[in-house]
Amino acid sequence: MKKFQEYLAESERTYNYRIKIVGDVAPDFIKMLEEKLKQFDPVKIGRPKTTPVQLNPADFPKHSNDSVTSVDVEFRYPAIEPQIKQLAQLLFLDPNRIIMLTVPYEDSLDTERKRVEAENKNLLTDTDYPADNAEQKALSKDYSADPYDHAVLKNAYRSDFTIAGGTTPKAITTNDFSMGNDSPMTKVKRPPRPATGAKPRG
Repeated sequence: MKKFQEYLAESERTYNYRIKIVGDVAPDFIKMLEEKLKQFDPVKIGRPKTTPVQLNPADFPKHSNDSVTSVDVEFRYPAIEPQIKQLAQLLFLDPNRIIMLTVPYEDSLDTERKRVEAENKNLLTDTDYPADNAEQKALSKDYSADPYDHAVLKNAYRSDFTIAGGTTPKAITTNDFSMGNDSPMTKVKRPPRPATGAKPRG
């Protein structure tokens, strides 16, 4: 028959979290944070793991070109993220650089991320489209060539077509009129000048 302590140990519930810090983390900070975490009666605190520098860390959208240090912890008492941020702030760390997630939730995100990457890995190279025929290959050469060396731009295709019913007469424009060399003002006759005091004869 099991002792009461054994039943108590089996029914004891623990809480698993993953604390993540973006950017460089001093070893002294991890030690001081572990001391602060003792208020949650930790069962175990894992070793810190640091990722390589990432262009856009997944859990820190406002940061770029930074590494992420994560620590897995197991507590006998539940904790919430604002408490962890407050402890980090007491240790002179920007609270925006630290987050805390539950391990099952974090693992589900990793599983989903890997599944999406696996589905999209050969999305462009492994397609079900049939191979190009001769006409498609010829057209692809036309479109992949220099855009300024195109038959249409070189006016290689003419529009000299025979229209049913005969050729339409050419329209007469002002360019077809004889312009002449005389100014219109040369043939205008002026009236005689009126007489004035200075010029009585006009």
